[in-house]
Amino acid sequence: MTVSPIKSAVRVLEVLDFFRQHREPVSLKGIAEQLNYPASSATVLLKNLTAMGYLSYDRAARTYFPTLKVAALGDWISHELFGRGEMFELMQDLHAATGETVSIALQNDVYLQHIRVIQSAHPLRFHTEEGSLRPLTQSATGWLLLSTHNDAAVEKLVRRANIAIPRSQDRQPLALMQERIAQARKERTAYAENIPLLGGATVATLLPVKIQGKAVVLGMGGTIDRIRPNKDKYLKLVRELSASMKPDPEET
Repeated sequence: MTVSPIKSAVRVLEVLDFFRQHREPVSLKGIAEQLNYPASSATVLLKNLTAMGYLSYDRAARTYFPTLKVAALGDWISHELFGRGEMFELMQDLHAATGETVSIALQNDVYLQHIRVIQSAHPLRFHTEEGSLRPLTQSATGWLLLSTHNDAAVEKLVRRANIAIPRSQDRQPLALMQERIAQARKERTAYAENIPLLGGATVATLLPVKIQGKAVVLGMGGTIDRIRPNKDKYLKLVRELSASMKPDPEET
């Protein structure tokens, strides 16, 4: 992405995301070192966030921690996007049956975005960060999202996605993508190996619902050694899970 960020705004989000990952009180020095901020800038930033009520400061321990005001910023979004708990149940069922990484993904411009993730329980695994973005052409999940568009829109999205991919060897030929998308439209499922990650495999299916008008994909990924021998079983499983979900009226 080529948009020039405003440094102070980016740092606020980085601090909040830092706490999301660490989930414990941290000192000014710890935050500055971990995020590579000048001590003076970190001091001003943390004091401002504390004054606004987004961080609490423990004077005795000299540590900071987010307040419930931070949680309130986004708690309504989860309800807005996932008013149906059924979607989380499908994720849990798929994870319980496979132990693999399971995610719910939506389209975000020319990217797919993993908006909910359950990490793999296997020792050897690929980590998928919740909220992470990936070009639509770089995953079976993205192919399914592309399959919900007409041919003209698909061509534009594939070309724009390829432009967004820095390495030319990772860009996907339009003809190949059209074949993959045609199959995804027919089957409402997709399977891929070694894309986006070498040694990984993905199984995914479209769900018969939409979130804010956007198609929703349930995906599962792991190592090829684990997924490939179970490919047919896992494709059948995700189809059954999708079929078990009550569709939106417009999807019937």
